[in-house]
Amino acid sequence: MAYILVTGAGGQLGQQIMQLSSADDSQHRTVGVNSAELDITDPTAVDAAVEPGMVVINCAAYTAVDAAETDEARALAVNADGPRNLAQSCARVGARLVHVSTDYVFDGTSSVPYEPDQSTAPQSAYGRTKLAGERAVLQALPSATVVRTAWVYTGVGSDFVSTMLRFEGERDTINVVDDQVGSPTYARDLAAGLLELARAESASAPILHLTNAGTASWFDLARAVFAGVGADPARVRPCSSSDFVRPAPRPAFSVLSADAWLQAGFAPLRSWRDALSEALDAARSATT
Repeated sequence: MAYILVTGAGGQLGQQIMQLSSADDSQHRTVGVNSAELDITDPTAVDAAVEPGMVVINCAAYTAVDAAETDEARALAVNADGPRNLAQSCARVGARLVHVSTDYVFDGTSSVPYEPDQSTAPQSAYGRTKLAGERAVLQALPSATVVRTAWVYTGVGSDFVSTMLRFEGERDTINVVDDQVGSPTYARDLAAGLLELARAESASAPILHLTNAGTASWFDLARAVFAGVGADPARVRPCSSSDFVRPAPRPAFSVLSADAWLQAGFAPLRSWRDALSEALDAARSATT
């Protein structure tokens, strides 16, 4: 029986992986640990948790993008030192590692989807620490697989989709930037893809990209959320990034190519609009 260990299981992605893996699967056993149960920045604790033959899916991360600008040392510890500890432990005992990374490793100046082997140039502290984590993982464990994703949401909690749902009930109109483009990714679909990868014998490439299909601006996504709950999408108004200056710069273009994922023989994720429809249904059920 294969043994999958999910680190960062308390986060939105980790929770989705655990929910999906809770279905009957006689061939795999999945165990999740949150940051309180396993601090991946502690090498001794990581050594004790990683066992021979297991597959580790690392969802643990420092994801406060703006806070990382003034807290880069902590972000580096979680996003780079922690993954290095996991990779080194996996290498010592013969375990596999699937490490989740981000579109923020790119500078966002492309006009075509980023391929996994394209040059990286992070523009934020968060992006720098995530890139450092990628490099640390592949240096310590060349057989590891880094999976980059982008614009992840569930529609519950404090992510963009859930925030738009809240604003729809609180405000007559909202302004949302229309000059940042990416691929909105439903955490449940991402979780399914990561489980497919973890249950495979291996991946054919060290870095893969995985998002829902299609592209959208944040403005497009916000309007789709409003429309999806029967509200007037015209209540969402476009604005530019210069109207919402943040401590950390956001990539203007975050679309990631899925070609390498498909060439490796894995199932494509559905369109972001179809995924959003299901996410909104799930969010509605969670609040009724």
